Amino acid sequence: MFTGIITGVGRIQRIEDLGNTAAHGKRLHIDTPAGYLDDVGLGDSIALNGACMTVTSFDAPANRFTIDISVESLTKTSGLDQPGPINLEKALRAHDRLGGHIVSGHVDGIGHVLRFEMVGESWLLQIQIPPALAKFLAYKGSITVNGVSLTVNKVLDNPQGCVIDINLIPHTIDNTALGQLAAQSSVNLEIDLIARYCERMLSREPAPT
Repeated sequence: MFTGIITGVGRIQRIEDLGNTAAHGKRLHIDTPAGYLDDVGLGDSIALNGACMTVTSFDAPANRFTIDISVESLTKTSGLDQPGPINLEKALRAHDRLGGHIVSGHVDGIGHVLRFEMVGESWLLQIQIPPALAKFLAYKGSITVNGVSLTVNKVLDNPQGCVIDINLIPHTIDNTALGQLAAQSSVNLEIDLIARYCERMLSREPAPT
C-alpha cells in the first residue's frame, strides 16, 4: 500500500531487454536521490509513477536499483518504457502518516493531458479520463496521477469519459516529476479505493431468493 506522497524523484537510466521476443519484458535501471535506498531491501515494493514494482537488485552506495517489468504491465502503464524522470514512493509502513489517500499501486487506466499551464502562482492540470474510469471521479475527490495523490477541482462529463481539472501548487511541481508534463502527455491513473467499493456495492444486483 501507498499514500500518493512522493518520497523521491528518480530517473530511468537504462532499459534492458529480458529476452528477444515480444513476449519478454524489460529490466529498468533506476537512479535515485542520495541515500534513498539506505532502508530498502531486496524484494521491497517501490511505486514507479504509481505502479507498484518489486526491487530485484540494488546498489545503495551507487543510489541505483533495478526492477523487472512484464509486457502486461508495460501495456497497461505509461512512462515506464523509456529513460527519464520518474516519481518514486516506498511502500507504506504501519506507523507512517497517511498524508495523501489509500493507494494500491495498481494502475487503472491511462489519461491524456489536455492542458498544463501556470495560472497565478499555481499550475492547472487538465486530464481527459477514459470512459471506464469517469464514473469514479467526483468534485473534491481523490485521484492518483503518476503516483501523486491529488484533489479533483472540477469534473466535466463528455463523450470520451470526462475531463478533470487539478490545481498543482509549486511545492508539488518542485518535488515530483509532474513538472515534466505537457499537453498530449500520457499519465497513469488510479481511482480512489473507496469509490471502487462504493460502485461495486451500488451496482451489484441482489442475489435471487
